[in-house]
Amino acid sequence: MNNMNKLKAFALAFLLLTLVTAIILSFTLGLTHPLPWVFIVALGIVIVLNKKMTESQFVTWKEEYSVGIKSIDTDHKKLLQLINRLQTSSIYQTGEAFDKEALDELIAYTKFHFAREEKMMEENGYPDFDAHKQQHINMTDQVVQKIKEYEDDHEKTIEDLLDYLKNWLINHINGTDKKYSAFLLEKGVK
Repeated sequence: MNNMNKLKAFALAFLLLTLVTAIILSFTLGLTHPLPWVFIVALGIVIVLNKKMTESQFVTWKEEYSVGIKSIDTDHKKLLQLINRLQTSSIYQTGEAFDKEALDELIAYTKFHFAREEKMMEENGYPDFDAHKQQHINMTDQVVQKIKEYEDDHEKTIEDLLDYLKNWLINHINGTDKKYSAFLLEKGVK
C-alpha cells in the first residue's frame, strides 16, 4: 500500500474510532440527549461517503458503450469486470498473488477479445482494419510495459495501469469500436 493510501486508511480508521467512542461516551448523557444521535448520524454519513468514494473508482457499464453487436458488448462488459477486479486488488491490497492472477486473466481475455474483434472485421472486409489492429497492438505493448514496471513498484504501477486501462477501453469503445461496429451492423453482423 503506498503512503497516500496508508494515510487515507489511517485517517478513516481514526475518524471511525473517534465517532464510535464519542457515541458510547455521549450516551452517558442519556438516551434523550441529542449529542449521541448527532454522532450516530455523523458516523452514518462518513460510512456512506466512504462507500461512494470507493465505488467511484470502479467502472460501470453504461448503455452508451454498446456497439450493438452482442458478442462484442459481452466482451466489453467482461473486460470492465476484470478491470474492476484489478481495482479491488488495488484498493484492498489483496496481495501479489491476487494481483498476478487478476492481471493474467485480464491479459488473456483482452487477447481473446482482440482476436474476436479482428476476425469479425477481417471476415467482413472492414476498410480500416489495419489501423484498428495497430491500436490493439499498441495497447497490448503498453500493458506489457506497465507489467514489467510492476516488478519495481507494485502499487504505483497497478494504479497507473488501471487509469490507463479504464481510459483506453472507454475511449476505444466510444471511438474506433463504434466506427467498425457501424460498418459491421450494415453488413448484418449482430
